Amino acid sequence: MRRPLVAGNWKMHGTRTSVAELIKGLRQLALPTGVDVAVLPPCLYINQVIQGLDGKALAVGAQNCAVEPMQGALTGEIAASQLSDAGCTLVLVGHSERRQILGESDGVISRKFAAAQSCGLVPVLCVGETREQREAGKTLEVVGRQLGTVIEDLGVGAFSRAVVAYEPVWAIGTGLTASPEQAQEVHAAIRAQLAAENAEVARGVRLLYGGSVKAANAVELFGMPDIDGGLIGGASLNADEFGAICRAAGN
Repeated sequence: MRRPLVAGNWKMHGTRTSVAELIKGLRQLALPTGVDVAVLPPCLYINQVIQGLDGKALAVGAQNCAVEPMQGALTGEIAASQLSDAGCTLVLVGHSERRQILGESDGVISRKFAAAQSCGLVPVLCVGETREQREAGKTLEVVGRQLGTVIEDLGVGAFSRAVVAYEPVWAIGTGLTASPEQAQEVHAAIRAQLAAENAEVARGVRLLYGGSVKAANAVELFGMPDIDGGLIGGASLNADEFGAICRAAGN
C-alpha cells in the first residue's frame, strides 16, 4: 500500500515575517497520521522553516538543485549536498516553470535527478503538458518523453527512491484543474510506462497530482487509484487550506 504524500510548493513567495506566520499556522495543524507531509520553501527560508517546524512531523524540501551534486564553482546555484546538509529530505526537479521559463531540458533535469539521489535526497520529478499539447492530443507522448529520459539515463530502478508529480501546465495557477478522470488517465499511463520496465518499482512509486488542487477538489482527485497525493501550489501558502488538503489525502 502506497502511503499518500502531500507537498506544498511555496514557489517564490515569502518574507521572514510571512514565513514565521505560516510556520505558526502549520504547527497548529492536526495532520493525519497515515500521510507524509512536506513543504518546499524558497532556499533563503529553508533554515527558518526547519528550525520553526522542529518536532512537527513535516518534511522540508527544496524547489531546485544544481546539476552538480557537490560544492564547487557554480555561482548562484545550490548543490544537493548543501540541501542535504541543511536538513532537506526532498527536492523538486523539472517543475514546468523551470522547463518553460528557464529553458531546462530533459537532459538537465535528468542530471539534477541523479545529483539529488547521490546526496540522499528524494527527487520529485515534475512532468506535464501545455494546453497546446493537450489540444493536439500529445499529452501522453510529452509526459512519456519527460519520464523516459530519466529511465533511459538512470534506469527504472532510480524510481524506487523517487516521486513523480504530474502537473498539467495549463492547470498551474490558472484555477483550471484536470478532472479526476483526466488526471487518472495520465497517472495510469505513467505507472504503465514504469511497469513495462519493472512492475515492482511501478507498484511502489508515489504519483502526485499538481495543478490548482484545493480542499474542495482534493478528495475526488485523491480518490483515484493511481493518484497518491498532491503537489500543492498557492493553496499551500494558507495553513488551514493546506491542512484540509492533507486530511483529504488521509481519507
